[in-house]
Amino acid sequence: MQLGVATAFSDDIAIDLGTANTLVHVAGRGIIIDEPSVVAVHSFRGWRELLAVGRKAKLLVSRSPEKIEEVHPLRDGFIADFVATEEMLRQFIKRAKTMLGFRRPRILICVPAGATPVERRAVYDTAMSLGARKVYLVAEPVAASLGVGLSVEEGTALMVVDVGGGTTDIAVLSRGVVIAARTLRCAGNAMEEAIIRYVRRKHNLLIGWANAERIKVEAGTALAKLNGRAAEVHIRGRDVRSGLAKMAVLTPKDIAAALSEPIDVMADFIERTLEDLPPDVMSEITLRGIYLTGGGAMLDKLDAALSRQVGIRVRATQSPMHCVVKGSAMVLSELGQREHLLMRP
Repeated sequence: MQLGVATAFSDDIAIDLGTANTLVHVAGRGIIIDEPSVVAVHSFRGWRELLAVGRKAKLLVSRSPEKIEEVHPLRDGFIADFVATEEMLRQFIKRAKTMLGFRRPRILICVPAGATPVERRAVYDTAMSLGARKVYLVAEPVAASLGVGLSVEEGTALMVVDVGGGTTDIAVLSRGVVIAARTLRCAGNAMEEAIIRYVRRKHNLLIGWANAERIKVEAGTALAKLNGRAAEVHIRGRDVRSGLAKMAVLTPKDIAAALSEPIDVMADFIERTLEDLPPDVMSEITLRGIYLTGGGAMLDKLDAALSRQVGIRVRATQSPMHCVVKGSAMVLSELGQREHLLMRP
């Protein structure tokens, strides 16, 4: 009973600080924030005013597109705009507080597996500036492995591939030890870039990020099969040659072709990681399969496409976007037993 009371009134906050979305988990309350990593900014004569974050920022920009800029404070999984990142975290943490308020919370933040010491320190310092009592860091795919429900202490090796907005991260664990942790700066955003390039190359049509994201979400697929998605997407953009408005139609085959390049890069990244593992570890992963998490894992048939190219079964997980933040919360709640999984700031 005492443990339950302590957990219910804990000041612990776990944060999945992602390029596309930020998720916040509060002990005893679960995931209470899942919003875009966006800040609305009004710039005037070299001075910037930060107006809103998350969904409110998106709404504000859509209503006043000429006066207000949409700023993405993280790029490829790392802080690109320190002021905007700090304000975004400040607002999210403020909303995460209970009616009683936190004293000074312990905060655990996920970072890409391949984050450099400078990049890790930037995240650490930003969280400390918000009044945290303690700040801890954990690699995203390591947290994801716990969020999936895998036992990292067991003897059989496991591999988790976390596909986010800016990075694809891999972690290989065995007997509670991280054997390998790597980051590839090619993920969900790269898919949208690939769609933009494909539409321009095939249809001489210029489309924006919002349009590319809509195509990926509504009709994105890694493999175009007869029994797969059959949705066609009608898009509007500007003709490269005439500059006039133009319409085009994308089939599932088109979208699969557009996404083949970033998916090939991801598959090659997984293969190279496997090749660098000890033979016995690679053999165990071959038998067990690879676990796929992250928002990018929601792309239709991505698991099947990676399985075909890598030659090992890639398993899609349930609620892939929540695996990292759930695993982070587990690390924080069992810090005495999980401290060896943390990264140095």
